[in-house]
Amino acid sequence: MKKLSLVILLITSSSLFAQNSKSTCEITTKINTLLQREHVNPKPVDDSLSVFVFDGFIDYLDPNRNLFTKIEYQKLCEHRLKLDNYILQNDCSFMDTFVSTYKFALNRKKKALEKIQNEPFDYTTNDTVKFSKKSFPFDLVEKDIERVWKKRIRYDILEEISRLSSSLDSLKQNFSSLEKKTKAKLFDANLCQVNSILDNKDQIEEDLQNNFLNLFCTYFDPHTNYFSSATKSNFMSGLSTSTLSLGLYIGFNKKQEIIVEDIVPGGPAAKTNKFDKDDIILKVSNTKGEEYLVSCTSLEKIGQLIFSDSNTEIELTIQKKNGNILNVFLRKQFMKANENAVYSFIAEKDIKIGYINIPSFYSNFDGNSVQGCADDVAKEIAKLQNENIKGLVIDLQNNGGGSIEEAIKLAGMFIDIGPISVLVDREKKHTILKDYNRGSVYNGPIVLLINGNSASASEFFAATIQDYNRGLVIGSRSLGKATMQSILPLDENNQKDFVKVTIEKFYRITGESNQIEGIFPDIALPTLFDSIIPREISYKTALKHDKITTKAKFNPLPKPYYDQLIELSHSRLKTSIRFNEINVANEEINALYNNPKKPTRLVLKDIFKDVHEIDSIWEKVKKIANIESDFSLSNTSYDVEKLKFDTFQQEINSYRIKNLKNSPYLEEGIAILKDYNNFIK
Repeated sequence: MKKLSLVILLITSSSLFAQNSKSTCEITTKINTLLQREHVNPKPVDDSLSVFVFDGFIDYLDPNRNLFTKIEYQKLCEHRLKLDNYILQNDCSFMDTFVSTYKFALNRKKKALEKIQNEPFDYTTNDTVKFSKKSFPFDLVEKDIERVWKKRIRYDILEEISRLSSSLDSLKQNFSSLEKKTKAKLFDANLCQVNSILDNKDQIEEDLQNNFLNLFCTYFDPHTNYFSSATKSNFMSGLSTSTLSLGLYIGFNKKQEIIVEDIVPGGPAAKTNKFDKDDIILKVSNTKGEEYLVSCTSLEKIGQLIFSDSNTEIELTIQKKNGNILNVFLRKQFMKANENAVYSFIAEKDIKIGYINIPSFYSNFDGNSVQGCADDVAKEIAKLQNENIKGLVIDLQNNGGGSIEEAIKLAGMFIDIGPISVLVDREKKHTILKDYNRGSVYNGPIVLLINGNSASASEFFAATIQDYNRGLVIGSRSLGKATMQSILPLDENNQKDFVKVTIEKFYRITGESNQIEGIFPDIALPTLFDSIIPREISYKTALKHDKITTKAKFNPLPKPYYDQLIELSHSRLKTSIRFNEINVANEEINALYNNPKKPTRLVLKDIFKDVHEIDSIWEKVKKIANIESDFSLSNTSYDVEKLKFDTFQQEINSYRIKNLKNSPYLEEGIAILKDYNNFIK
């Protein structure tokens, strides 16, 4: 899902903010003390940190460079090389300057919007908009503010109208009415958002402080983060944290609008047949008379209304891709929180193999049971072995990691005995992680699926499989995160503030590291959007790749028929229509993404062309994604009996089968295992 980017709210009391500035410095000092003591690669508080935090703070306040003037930015820049000094001197009063400047700029924006709201817009000029992947410079001057916002709103109007239809002629015929409606909606949304910030007098200190503290932490590395006890209950909490659910996953689009990110099969939302991915949520209400417009309501209120068990009946107002507005009534239902757990199928195409999907390396962190993903995998293997499978495909695609302890247990289930990985702490002390249990849960051939979203614990496990020659890894290069974090309180006696700290790096038993580089598959398979997936290397403060000399001794298995299996797979890839289509689609995607975008005129024809430029590519992508593979899927005998009495799990099961039937990666995994079985006959 996309990370939430909260807009910093305003404050009116300078004395109250002075107290908060003192609190900010106190917490920052505690964080620095903790990081200098615990972080695997501590950094000094110096000018480099100051620049990183300042630039991130400015991007947070004015990401589009249409709020602060050039003069205001230059005034704020006086602090750019001084934040480290302020922190070391325990003086965070500089925040007062940021808040007052931000508040002044927001009020100015409000006045500009109110003034131009009722003015007619000219859509026949030669004005253009520019696009850039890099941040634009601060070149706004005060006399141009109304013109800049008028231009921005014009673009937003034309863009939204263009998305309503794929027919330009139809939009031209109805442009007058569409423009009037869209213009009113966008001004209402913009003014509502500004007013909600200016009217909220209690939240600005906390949001400003939290952002500053988190930026301080991420300077050390992108996975070191600050959070208060209040933010531990995240707005984006999954179904595993609630017994009642609407059956929806909520996220954000590029415009920071709240959207439907996914729909849980069998849930209340799915049963209405009215929701689609990327629907925009405009309004939320309950039966108690509470009603909130999403565009100008705090995320806390929206989150509480949607996710709180006290609100069992909810009405969502959503906007479809074609612009239609729907009101949908939903009644929450009890849903089993195991749709994200390990599951398995029998896959057949001239051979019977087992398929196990591990969506994350979850663990029972509260200690109430022994259940974790490793134990669940062992149970699935037992069920599959009763079906006389001839091989196993383990799917770690899109598995972002989780508990390293579970990854250790899982790796030990597939090797006899020996070292698995090497941990290195801030003192450069090496700790060799070992599997001490003789024997393994499964001894047959393995194919492991990974992609660019396979990270951390997934990479840990995949490295063990590769280093011991325990199976073939296929897919695309993994994310490249080889660090371990621990959540630590700043004060043991008053656990209000926490930091997730990177405390160790893990290395392969060969001494190599997956950090930055990721796991390279033994057989690379084309993957849609692979080159634009954000990997570890895209983070400015990611820890560098390095190697170590290790004393770990291990005995890799022989590699029977590996060269032949790889050669046969490459031969199939050359003639595969689907993989070739993926390659062609990726070339178009990369060209669209990487080539500089030309300025676009603010006229309907040009904006329409710009908006729909990607339509043909999306059609190709959808066509590729919907191709059904040539293999059959079925449940184990155990699961067949279990599903008879659970209609919710039946719907989850059907959904999983439908999605998996379109996987060319499982199809290739089956083919590889078939080749292997042919070799050993």
